[in-house]
Amino acid sequence: MQPDRSARRPRGTGSIVVKSGAYYGKWRIGQRQVLRKLGPVRAPGSREGLTRTMAEAKLRQLMAEVTAPAVVERVTVEETGRRHLAHLEAMGRKPSTLRSYRNQFDAQLVRRIGARPIAQLSRDEVEAMVAALARDGLSAKTIRNLLGLLNGICEFAIKRGWADANPCRYVDRPGVEESQDIHYLEPDEIEAVLRATGKGDFGRVHRTIILAAAMSGLRMGELLALRWLDVDWQAQRIRVRRSYVRGKLGTPKSRRGSRSVPLADRLGGELDRLYRESAYQADDDLVFGNPHTGGVLDGAALLRAFQRALKRAGVRRVRFHDLRHTFGTRMAAAGVPMRTLQEWMGHRDLRTTLIYADYAPGAHEVDLVNDAFASSTLDTNLDTNLRPTRTNSGRLDPVNPGDID
Repeated sequence: MQPDRSARRPRGTGSIVVKSGAYYGKWRIGQRQVLRKLGPVRAPGSREGLTRTMAEAKLRQLMAEVTAPAVVERVTVEETGRRHLAHLEAMGRKPSTLRSYRNQFDAQLVRRIGARPIAQLSRDEVEAMVAALARDGLSAKTIRNLLGLLNGICEFAIKRGWADANPCRYVDRPGVEESQDIHYLEPDEIEAVLRATGKGDFGRVHRTIILAAAMSGLRMGELLALRWLDVDWQAQRIRVRRSYVRGKLGTPKSRRGSRSVPLADRLGGELDRLYRESAYQADDDLVFGNPHTGGVLDGAALLRAFQRALKRAGVRRVRFHDLRHTFGTRMAAAGVPMRTLQEWMGHRDLRTTLIYADYAPGAHEVDLVNDAFASSTLDTNLDTNLRPTRTNSGRLDPVNPGDID
């Protein structure tokens, strides 16, 4: 790496160096030297990369963002974390995500390492914190989430010139054993739950939203935010454009969350009945709003009503979210392609949708296995109508015991 000496620079204004086809800015903060990549060098005749003038401007910008040395020494993990969260909020991160980050930050990171200067935080300290979190009984998933948050805080500190390294980069994340079990309801169980749902105005809304969750796969927040204008009767589609999470209306969970799903005949009929009986029929009125005020339905009350219906119906206890799994498994069993199901459910990653792949029918799979063993080397005299039977002990009795060694 050699300095670019095409122009002399005043003392204290840093310097620009070129390495491997990229501009780097170099300057000092007290006794510490800072080196930051500015961007690739623009080749002659190209519009890609930075010119010398653009690199100079980028360097001045970075130097202006760096805090003076005396302040750097005072920037703690807590202060860096709060500035990082404020930055994420300014960048438009979802309120529900920010609330989760702040809860994790205040409950664990501030208490354990909040007073530590961010520039002095070491790998050993982070690993000691991970061990303490595990001893306190926190799950591997929670610990991984905390490490992810701390990693973002440390990267933010590096960008602001408050730290030179990110100790989280070298800390091993605890493994998470992901369960492949999916809980869902069978059609007869759904019917039993619907019959067991309470009566009255709220019972009618609760019953319809339970059916909608099972027959559309919408998340609870998406159902609570659904408006009548989102129900396209003519096209038989439900258009998902909003979500209600933790007291605020916003966009769905991911970019794929904005989508449309088929409106089944039965669900369409129930929604039409709910519409005709509702006092709130404007386009912007909520489909599943409070029947007395038109406001957002109480989610906690809905969950309680769902659990009471499960108990009355004698159906095993599942979560409201498992109605979404009910939709996924039923659609996979009906032969809906995984890519299509991904779009319907609003999954950002196909790997999430593939949890339902085991429920999809395999075309001619049994025939393939039969054909693979249809060999002339097998005993052609074997009676293929015979099948092993189970004894009272549960063991399989062989078809021809005398032939077994």
